Amino acid sequence: MAEDKPKPRPIIRIGLFLISHSLLVSVVCCTAGVLSLLLLPVLGKNTYISENALMPGSARPMLSNDDVSEGERFMNQILRFDTMNTGMEIPEMITAHIMDLGGEVSHHKFLPQFNKFHPLHFFLGPDAGTIPENYSCSSYGINTVGIIRAPRGDGKEAIVLVTPYNSLKITRAEALSLGIAYALFSLLAQVTWLSKDIVWLAADSRHGEYTAVASWLRDYHTASFGDLKHSEICAASNLSKMETMHNSFRHAGTMAAALVIKVTNRSTEFEKDALTIYAEASNGQMPNLDLINIVNYLAVHAQGYRVKVEKIWSLLNVWWLKSLGQLIEMLGKLAGSLNPQWNFGIPVSEYVECTATLASSLYNQALGVPTGPHGAFRDYQVDAITMEISPKFSSSLNNRQYEILLHVGRLVEGVVRSVNNLLEKFHQSFFLYLLTSPSRFVSVGVYMIAFALLVAPLPLVAASLFSDATKSNPDAEEDKSASKPASTLQPAPTFTSWKWLYAAKQVLVVHLWSAIVTLLPYFVDQIPDSSPTTKLSIWIVLSIITLLFLDSFSGSSFPSTIRSRDTEWILLKSVTVAATFIGLCLMSVINFATAEIGALFLVPMCLTAVPLRLDNKVNTLRALIRGACNVIFIFVGFPVTVFFVLKGALEGFDNMRFGDFWNWAESLWAWNSATYIYMCMVHLPCWVLCIQTLLHRF
Repeated sequence: MAEDKPKPRPIIRIGLFLISHSLLVSVVCCTAGVLSLLLLPVLGKNTYISENALMPGSARPMLSNDDVSEGERFMNQILRFDTMNTGMEIPEMITAHIMDLGGEVSHHKFLPQFNKFHPLHFFLGPDAGTIPENYSCSSYGINTVGIIRAPRGDGKEAIVLVTPYNSLKITRAEALSLGIAYALFSLLAQVTWLSKDIVWLAADSRHGEYTAVASWLRDYHTASFGDLKHSEICAASNLSKMETMHNSFRHAGTMAAALVIKVTNRSTEFEKDALTIYAEASNGQMPNLDLINIVNYLAVHAQGYRVKVEKIWSLLNVWWLKSLGQLIEMLGKLAGSLNPQWNFGIPVSEYVECTATLASSLYNQALGVPTGPHGAFRDYQVDAITMEISPKFSSSLNNRQYEILLHVGRLVEGVVRSVNNLLEKFHQSFFLYLLTSPSRFVSVGVYMIAFALLVAPLPLVAASLFSDATKSNPDAEEDKSASKPASTLQPAPTFTSWKWLYAAKQVLVVHLWSAIVTLLPYFVDQIPDSSPTTKLSIWIVLSIITLLFLDSFSGSSFPSTIRSRDTEWILLKSVTVAATFIGLCLMSVINFATAEIGALFLVPMCLTAVPLRLDNKVNTLRALIRGACNVIFIFVGFPVTVFFVLKGALEGFDNMRFGDFWNWAESLWAWNSATYIYMCMVHLPCWVLCIQTLLHRF
């Protein structure tokens, strides 16, 4: 009697059920993923301070009127150099004032850097960039660094205050930010409660704010200083005696946090002075949420500022977003009437504004480009933000400088006090989050649900396609019947089909081609006197030629017969979907926001890809709709099209040029953004493989 076959385990039966119903699972998961993404503003939680040691606002501000008056006099002295000068007057004056306060001072010199595309640029640490050969001593930017040693500390930790300014043409707003830092620096030089050193970096932004801060940080964290040899030559030639005396590089302790203080002339649309917080760093990195929380708490409750974060203003007037907000508000009220604990609805205006802020946070993280000079600190695992103060009227900057000095100075003092209380680095609160407002956030455990639902159908569809291709393969049945022995012995198990290896080979060739496409700009950028449009055109033409050459050289097509051609595209789609799933999951580890936006484009394109000739043979309404959707997804999924769609949605479609995509790609590799790697090595090969599936011949 034949033995009964053992039943598979429940988990295996569930997997087989999901694979057999992959179409239904795909529709449900993709719909739920998009809806959960739209519901993130509703699921956001109020921010809270996790680290009890911070204790913001527990002490009365010590910044006095005398300190503010000193800062105002310092600011007025700086404004005397508002005409074109050599750039040395302001650093010398800052040096003299820091020495009068008893602080240590040093100068850091740096040259402008040009970030050229390099093949290994994305796999290295913070890059020193390319220093121009034809430099002069006047090309140097000069950062002035003042240090106060903590009377209760051991010199192992420090808090950094950064005030960018243009030493060649300083504005009143930049002078005001320097005055704020000096007023606070003069206070901190006298207090006895400091347990962390205070570093004041007056960053010379003649070559850019980020360049000034990044150059100083690179030399601070390395033993060798790249510009030291050239700076010594300049120091011996035409620098002043005071500047030469303080040419040695000084260090403080490990940086616990950093604050970039900026004052802008832009007026706000509110009745209060506004404080804008910029937190995004490279590749979606964010500072610890507690740092934003203490700034928001002190600014709102202690100084009366209106705190805001960036938002996409064009989304505020989208009709379907308002309609969705009204539906959510109505459902929330209905649920609240049934059970008061189910009252999850929020007003329509709040939902739209939170969505616009969430979209901005998601976009800035996906772009991978820092939103300010604070981004340079995250490359060294230092929590940092940029605080930009905007008066309620642009003309009030001249008349209210004393008031701004007082309020901003006390705000920064409160933040310094809180960070000074820490016994260790920020670690209690979140590092992975999306902001929906300055006081609301979505944590990683919530926003990952949307991404997981979007990509969940991919492995199920890949397994289902492979199973269907194996079952319907006529060649496999012939091989199986021909291999049966004449004897009555049990035949040895054999593999039904190896044709998936040809699909895997084709997918591998396309991904190798994508690696070549990733490196092509290194050579295209060497062409002199060429416009961005020309470079982009050359990049596209070389990519097409390379793809055709690799395809013909590798012979990656299926060596199949007419009867088995029906399964070729199924195997190709199966391996393509599996490779896309792996690529998106890997990208989610590096930069979740990029993977989330990429999944919105790639998942529908992969799941619906079917040969157009097959739809033409069926000739039904369903096939016609599917074919039209495939064409739309392929058009919208092209990386150049994705760029222009996103740019048009954010900035409008006016003044768009074809070469803007090259400028965007160039900015990605200049900022070391992993989004460039994703675009070339995940998104582009998936798009090409989907086109091959659509154009498959029977």
